[in-house]
Amino acid sequence: MSKVHNFSAGPCILPDSVLKQAGAAALNFDGLDLSLLEISHRSRNFVAVMEKARRLVKELLGVPDGYSVLFLQGGASTQFITLPHNFLKEGGKAAYVSTGTWAKNAIKEGGLVGEIDVVASSEDKNFTYIPKGFQIPPDVDYLHFTSNNTIYGTEFHEFPETDVPIICDMSSDIFSRPIDVSKFTMIYAGAQKNMGPAGATLVIVREDALGHTGRNIPSMLDYQAHIKKESMFNTPPVFSVYVSMLTLSWLKEFGGVSEIEKANKAKAELLYNEIDNNPMFRGVVAEEDRSIMNATFVLNDSANEEEFNQMLADGRINGLKGHRSVGGYRASMYNALPLESVQFLVDIMQAFAGKHGN
Repeated sequence: MSKVHNFSAGPCILPDSVLKQAGAAALNFDGLDLSLLEISHRSRNFVAVMEKARRLVKELLGVPDGYSVLFLQGGASTQFITLPHNFLKEGGKAAYVSTGTWAKNAIKEGGLVGEIDVVASSEDKNFTYIPKGFQIPPDVDYLHFTSNNTIYGTEFHEFPETDVPIICDMSSDIFSRPIDVSKFTMIYAGAQKNMGPAGATLVIVREDALGHTGRNIPSMLDYQAHIKKESMFNTPPVFSVYVSMLTLSWLKEFGGVSEIEKANKAKAELLYNEIDNNPMFRGVVAEEDRSIMNATFVLNDSANEEEFNQMLADGRINGLKGHRSVGGYRASMYNALPLESVQFLVDIMQAFAGKHGN
């Protein structure tokens, strides 16, 4: 059977070697004759997994001393309400940048906790660009933004410069490029884009920034409670943490974040070059803000959609349909997607143009 080329936006493609190891562990983990899904999360076997996963995060991203790495549950969406409980002071105010659906959801949840100031937005052009040159009030408790906008296909290629504490949702581009963690008070990301299966959420938080809000925080929303219990305050998402650990190990063997960035840029350049030069297609976001992870594009003539979709299906290309809120097509090119899959998509796009005399 021919290969399926998986451009799914999430849950995303995972390395073949990781899937094989995960499958084996689901049957017999660590030679215990027990499934990974059956053992205690407090057993030394799984504690070693959690410790390794956290250690790999620190190593791959160069996390400085004074930061804690947590694996939590509830996805990035739960962090939308958790982070303002931990950083938005009683009577204080937080600044948010609105660049897409998930940023808007974070703004909504933050507003349930305290005052939110939307300091920049790209909603006026349907989130097809990244706002620039906006002013950040010096008296806010933090600035929140989403580094990569999965649905719309835009990405912050340069992060805001400010003395205000910065909190960033990096769900769909974490581990895709080097970052200076020391510039952030907190980074969070759902696992299901570049790290593992759905179920785990990564949080990297500066410890000395916690405990200053003057509010009572529910235990499950209190980062200090999770730090104290080393991500074991409640039963962690065992399988998702394990597969994330395997994926991070794969990334380390690949050469780390700097090497994967080169591979990701090559994939994005190949596809965007085709979008720009193939008369059947066009991109939908500002070129300078195009995401390396999620390339969005449309057909110039929607009457050809059924024919192109059939060519994709015949080529066993999965996950290329755009999000229901924007339509068109979205090629998600996460770390584990090989260049050959992008080349295969480009070949189909060229063959499609050829059928129409282009």
